[in-house]
Order: sequence, then structure tokens, then C-alpha cells
Amino acid sequence: MRKKLPIGIDGFEKIRTNNFYYVDKSMFIAELLQNWGEVNLFTRPRRFGKTLNLSMLKCFFEIGGRKELFNGLKISQEKELIEEYMGQFPVISVSLKSVDGLSFEAASAALRNIVGKEASRFQFLRESARLSENERERYEALIRVDQGVFAMNDELLVDSLLTLSQLLSKHYDQKVILLIDEYDVPLDKAFQAGYYDRMVSLIRNMLGNVLKTNDALFFAVLTGCLRISKESIFTGLNNLKVHTVSDSRYDEYFGFTDEDVSDLLDFYGLSSYKDIMKDWYDGYLFGKINVYCPWDVINYCDTLLSDEDAEPENYWANTSGNDIVRRLLKKADQTTKNEVEQLLNNKYIVKSVRQELTYRDINSSIDNIWSVLYSTGYLTQCGRLPGKQLKLIIPNKEVHELFTDLVKEWFQEKTLSDSAKIHRFCKAFPAGEVDMIQNMLHDYLWDSISIRDTEAVGSSPVASTTITEAG
Repeated sequence: MRKKLPIGIDGFEKIRTNNFYYVDKSMFIAELLQNWGEVNLFTRPRRFGKTLNLSMLKCFFEIGGRKELFNGLKISQEKELIEEYMGQFPVISVSLKSVDGLSFEAASAALRNIVGKEASRFQFLRESARLSENERERYEALIRVDQGVFAMNDELLVDSLLTLSQLLSKHYDQKVILLIDEYDVPLDKAFQAGYYDRMVSLIRNMLGNVLKTNDALFFAVLTGCLRISKESIFTGLNNLKVHTVSDSRYDEYFGFTDEDVSDLLDFYGLSSYKDIMKDWYDGYLFGKINVYCPWDVINYCDTLLSDEDAEPENYWANTSGNDIVRRLLKKADQTTKNEVEQLLNNKYIVKSVRQELTYRDINSSIDNIWSVLYSTGYLTQCGRLPGKQLKLIIPNKEVHELFTDLVKEWFQEKTLSDSAKIHRFCKAFPAGEVDMIQNMLHDYLWDSISIRDTEAVGSSPVASTTITEAG
């Protein structure tokens, strides 16, 4: 039976036990141990395998895990490492991607639910002979439910991950591994909904308590899209090792390499589509490795298996509202518009990229928006210049099409919002008002981003006809 493609499956155990195709990233475990850091933060764009990698770590390290899940994978050859680390640790694993709400109260309730559910996995702590009565009561407080929701108060919530790690460590007489996925999502949601300061304070205190001078912690791994400023979240955390899209270490473990994609296409008899895959979904440079977006590759392969004539689609682009690009266009001055046009013409722009920001920083200047576009996968680098400047480009046809569509959308909105001006412009022709026509045309063209060959973007990444020429 042919292996299934894991569309939307980010659980390692589910993939390995249900005949799904798996691109082997298991040596991530060995490299993580070899380059050991007490607290490790990995920032990558969405849909590049962050959640699946954390799930793999949990399956490898957790006491009572299934060792057969790793049979045949590269890590299985590391006998000494497996003997020393596999199945040896209590693991706390939480994802914050669903911490959302229109108010701080709704979001903090969602966070209580996530932590409470994870704590509830360890019911044996209620009867543990290694814990004191007071410690067992502390555990009960973490999992107490009132009217269907977890009832821990704010003080308990702030200490919850620290408390759980201490109780597990004492029960097992072994330090704990902590995995936190999408740590920055609650901050993004809070910024959009207007309760950013309160959420920053809550997340800062939670993470600070569990990650800073915690004797029960062996190591922690956090993932997110952005590296949030140390002053904002990781205050006083001196044991943090950050690995961004610019870093060479771990560059091959998030996203598919060229070899990964070739092997996958060969497996499904789709090798003839390699060039299309490369044009549409490759082009990201993480550290020193060129990578494809896994979400795109898997989805297009699945589509091709049912329709060999299927055209590539914007799979990754359609998993988000892409509001960050819209923000750039709304803030764009003439220089920015020229830079967007350069990008649409498959040219690079040069920017000093900041990879440590707060959410307030993002909207404070256009330059910071460029930095976020780079960190989140809308742009990638094609070279470095002195002074920490990067050459930024659109990575592939998919993202090029996304930018083109959003610029067209922006242009249409701008045109419709200025209908009175257009009406005056049209009336000036029969009236013979040449000076007005020239002045208005000049202003119109100056304010507009020229989009080259927008009708032909799907067939060619390079543009040839401008709006300014079409007048």
C-alpha cells in the first residue's frame, strides 16, 4: 500500500504509525544534544515543520515513549545517544497557537485550558508517594475544574509550568524537558485585540519562572515565527540560545531540502515535476541551505496524484490573511513603492534586518515591517553586505503571485476611494484643461505602484508592461 501524504498531520507518532510519508529530520535530536543549550528558541515561518519537530522530540525523550517509532530513521544509528537519552525524561509539551480571544480574560482562560490539559496527563502525581501532601495539593490546584473550565487563579497560572516541572522532577528523580510551540501567537493576538501589555506581562512571568534558575529543568525548546525582544519577554534570561532563519546551525531541519524533495517525488513517480516544484515552492535560504516550503510540496504532490495536469497553487499563502503585506502597502511612501516594484520585477532590495522586535516595533516604521516579512517567509535573502545588511528577494512564484495580487487589491481600493478625483480627471478632457490633466496624471502615477504584466504573472515571474505605460 502506498504511503499517504501527511497533509495537516503534525503529530510524529500519528505519522509513524499510520503509514504516512515522513521526511527524516531525526538527526535534529542529535544536533540539539551535541550543541546543548538550556533554553533554545527556533524561529521559522509558518508551515515549515516546527510543530512536527517538537512532537518528534517529545516522542524521543519522554518516559514511556515508543522506541519503535524511530526504527529505520537516521537517529537509530546513534546507539550511545539512544541508550543515554531515549525515553529517559518527563516531558511537558504545550502549544500556544490557540491562545486567542477578543479580551485578555478570554485569552488567559484559553491559556489555563492548555496548561490544565497538559497537567492532567500526569494523574499519577495525585497519588505519588514521592510528593508531600502539600505538593499533591499543588498538583490538584493545577487540574481543578469548576463549571467545565480549569479554575487556577492568576497566581497559579503564572507559576503553573514551574510547579508542574518541579513536581514531575521530584516524582521521577529526573530533570524535565519543556517544549513550547508557537510561543509568540498570544502576543500577536493580544496586540491586534488591544490587551498587549497584560499578555506580555503574563507570558513574561510564566516563561521567566519556568526557564530562569529552575533546577528541575534539563532543557527547553521554544518555537515561533518571530524573535520577540528580550526586553519584552525574556527579561533576565541569560541561558537563551536563539536560532533564526539567518543561522547556519539547524538550517536543514526546518523545511525540505532539494534532496528531500527529489526523494519524495521519486517515491510517488512525480520526478518530472521537479522544475515546477522548484520554481513555485523553493527559494528560501535558511542559513546556508536552500529549502522548499513543506506544506506546498506535500499539497501539490497530493493534488498531482489525483490530477497529473493540475496547476500549482498558493497553498502556503492561503493559510494566513497575509495582513503584514497589507500593512506594508498601507504605510508605503514613494521609496517603499519603488522597492515593492523592484521585488515584483524579481530584483533584490537591500535592508538592515532586525530579528529582535516587539509587536509595537513592527508598526513603528516601515523598515521593521521589512524585517518581519523576512522572518515570516514572505521574503528571503540572496546575499549579505557589510553592516548586517541583507539582499532581500521574493523567494518563489507562489509568493510573487501573492504580492502581485495584494498590490492589485491595494491599487483597486485606492482607485475606488478616489472616485471624485477620477471624475474630475475625466471631465478635464472634453473641457480641454491641459494643465489640470498633466498635473493630475503626474500625481496619479507618482502615487501608484506600477505592476508589470499582472495578467501574465502566473505564466511568467518577470513583468514587462507597466500601468504607467497602459495609460
